[in-house]
Amino acid sequence: MGLVQAVVGAVGGVLADQWKDFYTVPDGLPATAALFAAVPRGTNAGRGSNTKGSSNIITNGSKIVVPEGYGLLLFQDGKVTGFAAEPGGYEWRSDDLNSKSVFAGDGLVSSLITQSWERFKFGGQPGSQQAAFFVSLKELPDNRFGTQSEIYWDDGFLNTQVGAVTRGSYTLKIVDPILFVKNFVPASYLQPGQVFDFTDIDNAAASQLFNEVVGSLAPAFSLYSNDPSKGNRITKLQQDSIGFAKSLSDAVENAYQWKSDRGLAIVKTAIVSIEYDANTRELLKTVQRADALAGTRGNSNLQASVAAGIQSAGENGGAAGLVGVGMASGMVGGLGSLQQPATPAAPAADDPVARLKKAKEMLDQGLITQADYDALKAKALGL
Repeated sequence: MGLVQAVVGAVGGVLADQWKDFYTVPDGLPATAALFAAVPRGTNAGRGSNTKGSSNIITNGSKIVVPEGYGLLLFQDGKVTGFAAEPGGYEWRSDDLNSKSVFAGDGLVSSLITQSWERFKFGGQPGSQQAAFFVSLKELPDNRFGTQSEIYWDDGFLNTQVGAVTRGSYTLKIVDPILFVKNFVPASYLQPGQVFDFTDIDNAAASQLFNEVVGSLAPAFSLYSNDPSKGNRITKLQQDSIGFAKSLSDAVENAYQWKSDRGLAIVKTAIVSIEYDANTRELLKTVQRADALAGTRGNSNLQASVAAGIQSAGENGGAAGLVGVGMASGMVGGLGSLQQPATPAAPAADDPVARLKKAKEMLDQGLITQADYDALKAKALGL
């Protein structure tokens, strides 16, 4: 018993004529607003059928309009008495046998809603006065994170610990409004005129979320860089906003149970900057050089280097230049041989790049296993 569904879908033009007084979301809300009281609209001093109550208190006969992207929560004495996520018009009737308390809303909210409703619903017939609040079901943007000093994690590709300073932002979504309100929102925000905003610097609950995200960054980086499906490359982070968001959401859930206890989930991330420490930068340079010299790419680079040397020698002119050309031509079997893959000269034994290149060639030819290659790489890089 509670809400009677009157109109589904687009309701603006219909109810503007049919309902002279109704409750809906307030004007001028920021895009980051998560929870706020319903406000009256209409001709009867803005109070509709509720002529003597507070601004967000509804009584029998009160009309409520739920816009797209929002859910409606009804309370009495701190208890949830009704929830609707389907956009449309509703009428509050405490004694109507056709009224309902939960409208799922075309998959906008998960099955957790039904479980939460059964756990927290009002015992017995709801009272005649209900407080109405709206909760956003949209992605809430501009939630910032950042580290003041390096954070460290074990990297699967480099096979060692790496560190970085990073900052960025993420989008949040309230996937279970009942859990969110009952377990996380302070009571001070369940008042008329109050807006719960995750980006409000004076919101202590939002500040707690910021601290928990920062505390989860290192595990999130570790989850991402050790995921074989991501190629184990931390350099992909800034191009994979959804992939890293999943790693960050999983890390937050493992540590703080955002989804299961608070009804919150991280949807997307944007890495604004990531600055690796000096040791990590050197490791990345070495690996990039090894990658550049591996396989056919390495042969192409060598041929290009030889060709550039021959051109430089020829431009010097004179006998020395010609001798240089002749020597270079002999080294590569003549200018025509540059069109064929050349076998580079054996590098010095103590060159880590050369050792990595040789090991990569052996791995590509099936002469050694991936584990053998990883061990040789670690030894060459001094890890």
